[in-house]
Amino acid sequence: MLASIKEFFRVISELKYIIPMVRYKWPELDSNASLAHSFQDTVQEYGKKDFLYFEDEVWTYTQTNEAVNILANKLLNEGVEHGDRVVLFMENRPSFVISLLAINKLGAIGVLINTSLTGAPLVHCINTSDSKKCIFGDELSNSLEGVLDQINITKSSDLLWVEDTNSNSCPEWASNIKDGLDHSKSSNLDQTNKVVAGDTAFYIFTSGTTGVPKAALFPNVKIIAGSKNITMAGYRLTSEDCMYNCLPLYHSTGLILGLCACIQVGASTFIKRKFSASSFWGEVQKFNTTAFVYVGELCRYLSFQESCDEEKNNPISKMVGNGLRPDLWDTFRNRFDVERICEIYGASEANGMFMNLLNKDQTIGMTNLDIKLFAYDVAEDKLKVDSDGKYIEIKDHSPGLALMKIGPNAIYNGYTDAQASEKKVLRDVVEDGDQWFNTGDLLKTMDVGFALGRIHYQFVDRVGDTFRWKSENVSTNEVGEILNSFEQVNMANVYGVQVPHSEGRAGMVAFNSDLSSFDWSAFSAFVDEKLPAYARPVFVRIIKELETTGTFKLKKGELRDEAYHLEKVKDDAVYVREPKSECYTRLTNETYEKINNGSISF
Repeated sequence: MLASIKEFFRVISELKYIIPMVRYKWPELDSNASLAHSFQDTVQEYGKKDFLYFEDEVWTYTQTNEAVNILANKLLNEGVEHGDRVVLFMENRPSFVISLLAINKLGAIGVLINTSLTGAPLVHCINTSDSKKCIFGDELSNSLEGVLDQINITKSSDLLWVEDTNSNSCPEWASNIKDGLDHSKSSNLDQTNKVVAGDTAFYIFTSGTTGVPKAALFPNVKIIAGSKNITMAGYRLTSEDCMYNCLPLYHSTGLILGLCACIQVGASTFIKRKFSASSFWGEVQKFNTTAFVYVGELCRYLSFQESCDEEKNNPISKMVGNGLRPDLWDTFRNRFDVERICEIYGASEANGMFMNLLNKDQTIGMTNLDIKLFAYDVAEDKLKVDSDGKYIEIKDHSPGLALMKIGPNAIYNGYTDAQASEKKVLRDVVEDGDQWFNTGDLLKTMDVGFALGRIHYQFVDRVGDTFRWKSENVSTNEVGEILNSFEQVNMANVYGVQVPHSEGRAGMVAFNSDLSSFDWSAFSAFVDEKLPAYARPVFVRIIKELETTGTFKLKKGELRDEAYHLEKVKDDAVYVREPKSECYTRLTNETYEKINNGSISF
């Protein structure tokens, strides 16, 4: 009873943070509201304050603003106008931030491209954006040079090279962005006064794991509202904070929840090109980072690390991000002593988001969206319908496909590709004429105790990541969480694979481990104890390195295609749990043939 009373008053105390967010009105679409305007307001108030920490560099807000204005004037003189598109292809560093803000000050559209792209996907992103210029970092010169004869930006004067920390020179097929800079033009530009909230600020691309990357539209209003809300009710961020941000700034999590949130309140931020678990806590202490923007995979890497002195009494008190699975929550709450964990849920192209405003455990929180969960047939990969052909709404805590209603307060901006945008919309779901955004995700409601009367949700799985085996639905995320708790498993990537003469898909898991010392008997016993028969992996692949997207999501497509096929897995070892066997054994050519011809039936 006492615990319930304490929880009641704790939740009530959260209202002082939530009410301002609820009362906050999104900027009118024709108002002067943009990332550039927010940045200029912050410079005026916190100009002398440190803004960016990067390697050995320190940039104040004023220094950054002056560099931004100088670059924006150069771009303006070279013909970049309001509404033009400019590719930005660069790793996390101050030059990326400066270029990003310069583009926004002109009312142009920043086309933010994944730095891991090469070849055809890179060509696709550049050409479909129909951009006027490309600003690229020296570190990505080779990637760009490899597609020069295929992209539609052809003039060397439109390919702007940005030096890095090495001594390389500008390639002959590009122009040095420093050429023609007028350092006397460091004042704010008049053109920024013409930028409005309804203008598109960025194209942010999907990861492209299920096809070519698609460009999601990000208007200024979405950036301002998203970053404003996350500072007020998510982090509780102030100008006294410093954020650790190693997520790619070409993606919405690192950009909006990270960089833009800091700009909103005048906070400092440490940015890094790439995540390193081994150096993380030392950098946290060095730069006194009080906030952390995360994705779940980074958190898992940190949980794998041996305890170190730097993690003890660390300054991180709040973290915001997505994908923190339940099995990791306690690690960050208890081992790393993080007081506030604000898990959010959304997508670059989505028309709304969820936020764990009340700091409850293991939940993506609540939303003010009109959202409904509907019964989904995993085997048929489609929504279930009743005898009248209507979708079946979930009324209990069972998982269901989440649909978000599209309306004036939940605008769906979609992609640059109209056909791709339309594929995400379902119509006439509840009543004739309504429109709903299909998240493609299975969510479920959960009981979190006193919660101001608002329903809380938990992420279950991507629709494509749930498979059916032995007439049961298997969640790859839930199985992965359990397998990760086995001490010799390093980041379990679970997926379903087709097996001849069998219905559904058999479970398979890939992970990195020391094969010479792996205890297969203990692992087999662990699987039997922790998982029901239908959810136990049939196949195990010991892989040298698990591939992730640029935003650290585990890649599954190629693993699904290669499955357990010995001719495709190459140097990796595959193990199988044969029917009625007590232990996994190495998959041999003989056993492989028996599985494929049906002699061994699962």
